[in-house]
Amino acid sequence: MNDGWQPVSKPALIGWLAFYGLFLVYALRDADGFLFIDQVNLIVHEAGHLLFGWLGRTLGLWGGTLLELIVPAALAAHFALRRQTTGAAFAAFFFFENFLYISVYMADARAQALPLVTVGDPAMGGHDWFRIFAQLGLLPYDRSIAAAVKAAGWLGMLGTAGWLVMRWRKAAE
Repeated sequence: MNDGWQPVSKPALIGWLAFYGLFLVYALRDADGFLFIDQVNLIVHEAGHLLFGWLGRTLGLWGGTLLELIVPAALAAHFALRRQTTGAAFAAFFFFENFLYISVYMADARAQALPLVTVGDPAMGGHDWFRIFAQLGLLPYDRSIAAAVKAAGWLGMLGTAGWLVMRWRKAAE
């Protein structure tokens, strides 16, 4: 049955699943919560503060996390609209991987032990999630919220790999 999605060959499926599996093992074994891809995420995060900062202080504060999610979501949408299966899966996997990175930052809101990078207006500096959670009255729950976000990231990455297998099976019918 052809529903317009680009079919995934068995060798491609095996290759992508091996990549995702190795990445998941690497992420699971990582001690400090920062993965190699998070260097890219940091650049996107800081760019988000600069970009959204033009739209006001609140969006400037949230902008780092927003852009971290918007970039891979936009890529996933781009590939999905073109029915490019492996591109959509990779971008979705990247989207959910960002949840792991974001959760580390969230969990640090009260402790504020992580080193911070600030670009642009120094008045906008400081720990984003400390400020966000404090404004929302959620600061005492930073670690609980972070754990839920991290779990959502893991489920999303596993779900993305499962979706890729489903697409392969559907194409094989």
